[in-house]
Amino acid sequence: MAEQVAANFVSWFLSQNGTLDTEKVGIVDFPGHGRGAVALQDIPEDYTLFTIPRDLTLSMRTSSLPNLMGKSWKEHGLHEGWAGLILCMMWEESKGSESKWSGYLDVLPNKFDTPMFWGEADIQELQGTAVVDKIGRDEAERDYHDKITPAIKSRPDLFPEDKIDSHFSLERYHIMGSRILSRSFHVEQWKGEHSEEEEDQDEPGNSSAMDVDPQEGDAPEGAAEAPEPEDAGDGVEEVHVEEEEDDEDDEDREDPADVAMVPMADMLNARFESENAKLFYEERVLRMVSTKSIKAGEQIWNTYGDPPNSDLLRRYGHVDLVPLRPPLSGMGNPGDVVEVRADLVVSVATSKVKYDLQERVDWWLEEADDDVFVLRTDCELPEEFISFARLLLLPKDEWEKTAKKSKLPKPKLDKDVLTIAVDVLQKRLEDYPTTMEEDEKLLAPDAVEQLSLNKRHAVVVRLGEKRILHGILKDARAKLSASSGTSKKRGREEDKGGKGKKIRK
Repeated sequence: MAEQVAANFVSWFLSQNGTLDTEKVGIVDFPGHGRGAVALQDIPEDYTLFTIPRDLTLSMRTSSLPNLMGKSWKEHGLHEGWAGLILCMMWEESKGSESKWSGYLDVLPNKFDTPMFWGEADIQELQGTAVVDKIGRDEAERDYHDKITPAIKSRPDLFPEDKIDSHFSLERYHIMGSRILSRSFHVEQWKGEHSEEEEDQDEPGNSSAMDVDPQEGDAPEGAAEAPEPEDAGDGVEEVHVEEEEDDEDDEDREDPADVAMVPMADMLNARFESENAKLFYEERVLRMVSTKSIKAGEQIWNTYGDPPNSDLLRRYGHVDLVPLRPPLSGMGNPGDVVEVRADLVVSVATSKVKYDLQERVDWWLEEADDDVFVLRTDCELPEEFISFARLLLLPKDEWEKTAKKSKLPKPKLDKDVLTIAVDVLQKRLEDYPTTMEEDEKLLAPDAVEQLSLNKRHAVVVRLGEKRILHGILKDARAKLSASSGTSKKRGREEDKGGKGKKIRK
């Protein structure tokens, strides 16, 4: 059955003027990875695996729905964000065999293991991780009710009543959104192309799953998602770290019309540092090219950019487990990160100083525009974190000089900054429902099989983050201890050197 589905898809793809070297590339099912591409013969480096005509990509530019809806497309806000592309995909699917993309939509998944579809108990297992605030279920459902539903009701000629429940329900909306999140590419218009969608774009779109490289230079990456501010700790004055408005020019923002579904290209899976193929765009086609030689029988891997497990789980419903690099050990994702919000740093610093920090926080946001610090598997405190902590601890006169020069404090570690860091890291670890040791036991060979898939993934994500926090905490404590030892030794030497000296008058 699976082989027939893949064969039907390849047949459709070739009928739509796509090209595929069927002697060298096959579409098969991989255990644990789903459908993917395999090398049927040895493939040399820089070899074209397949090409996709630009008009075979599915986006708001290529679907006829926006033109059919005319001015009402923008009146319903469908040109902003992903709502428009989701509606295009639902509409194309509702047309069945009449749609140009029917042979493609038929093979896309209808079931996802991403947190968007988890129950509340499973979501609780992710408490403390970077996933929870980025799931976006509430925002997606608000778009469905505020944009999609009114648009559908306004055009019964395009959205027949007898197809609403089967093709335009909230459930189908979530499924289409998850298909975009996990499989879409960022495909810019070729220079010289013109579209009405190039007119005013007030909102940046979400980042697409994968980027496409032009033949010269890299395509710009999607916009990063900004986390919500965190409340200050109990018992200290609350200082607000508010998210700054995006003042970047429109050309620096992602055009939602650039987000596209790319048949065949999205059949390739990805794994940390396993990339052996990459998609390039040209004037008339997108071209998938091998970036290294691939042996017969090996899987053909695209790249997601080696994101952390928190992003892999949220977007694709899986995690990567490969050997970690020093100073960490064991199996995990070398691309893992931990987010520490500036609010937490401020709340710790507030308990150690006697002055108000709001003016310094506002200045920092204006100058550095960082309200989240990203910790990585190298287990080093980020320079931005060190600079921010030093800013909060500066004596009044030094703070005034710094503000006057509009120059960030140098990221120099000292005893006071290390003390702040230790307290912040300890408090950040308290965000998780379990300890690192408890998670390691859950993933032990004799226990992991008893976990549901969702819980297993949640434990892997939170354990990866805790390893980073513990690694940095261990290093910070060691440096703090060394700093204290040096201070004591210096003090003893000064005391010894001062004995017997007379006070000068």
